[in-house]
Amino acid sequence: MIFDATSGGGAVAVKMNARPALMEIVIKPEVIDPDDVEMIQDLIMAAMNDALEQVRNGQMQQLAG
Repeated sequence: MIFDATSGGGAVAVKMNARPALMEIVIKPEVIDPDDVEMIQDLIMAAMNDALEQVRNGQMQQLAG
């Protein structure tokens, strides 16, 4: 199973498998601001946490089914 998650309206996208292991991370160049690195860090964390939540929900569904 592959899980896709985004944050910032698609500014950051991650793809994760059910292991969970990060497979891909995409950051739109227009959101990269060297004076605001904290924003990118927050967007990455938000996308990763969303993907991890999807993995957990998928695992719970498999256990329940």
